[in-house]
Amino acid sequence: MLLAVNVNNTNTSFGVHGGAEGWMAHWRAATDRARLADEYAMLLRSFFDFRGLSWSQLTGVALSSVVPPVTPVFVELSRRYLGLEPLVVSHRLRTGVEIRIDYPAELGADRILNAVAAKRLYGCPCIVVDFGTATTFDALSREGDYVGGAIAPGLGIAAEALFARTAKLPRIELTAPPAAIGRNTVHAMQSGLVLGYVGLIDGLVGRLRAELGGSARVVATGGMAAILAEHAAVIEKVDPMLTLEGLRMIYEMNR
Repeated sequence: MLLAVNVNNTNTSFGVHGGAEGWMAHWRAATDRARLADEYAMLLRSFFDFRGLSWSQLTGVALSSVVPPVTPVFVELSRRYLGLEPLVVSHRLRTGVEIRIDYPAELGADRILNAVAAKRLYGCPCIVVDFGTATTFDALSREGDYVGGAIAPGLGIAAEALFARTAKLPRIELTAPPAAIGRNTVHAMQSGLVLGYVGLIDGLVGRLRAELGGSARVVATGGMAAILAEHAAVIEKVDPMLTLEGLRMIYEMNR
């Protein structure tokens, strides 16, 4: 049984994969840079207990992190509480995807995972849009190579900046408004943020797709994927487990 841990700037995802049984459980928690290994261990233990799972069943741990201060915390947790040496994802591991960018070491681990899973599950050429703290766009060529992408501020960051830097605009729920022409402040903000992001997605993916030859599949993942995919014309598939699937695949290739 594999424990997969994906640490992002806002949230940390945990998944338990049971081989032939598939994903047995998965959870999300806020990423806290101040939390100690003992604290994360107790949080994880409560997740396991709630689902009737036991740490003794674990045979491996795979760790992906884009938050350097938190990475050693989970390495310590794995060694001390689980008695397992974790596989920590980097561009140096065997992934089945050639990383053809100027500086491969700069590529975030989560983007490597998305590329690995998308290539195997959906074929190439392919574009992955991941709606996290940042919104990332990752491009895979027809040959299955990672050839680059784009990074934009996440929808949550944009909404928070709008609230923090204006005197009269409120925090709002990030859902689509009833119409693009907002007839009150909340609907006007929802139009600019949510529908504005839809325009960003459709426009940028159109450019990436053209550079890949015009026929790339488009897969979305991340916390806001379901909401935005409903309105974005270019998104063909929403896969909330894509990143954890990539982590599992890399573990299988390197264990």
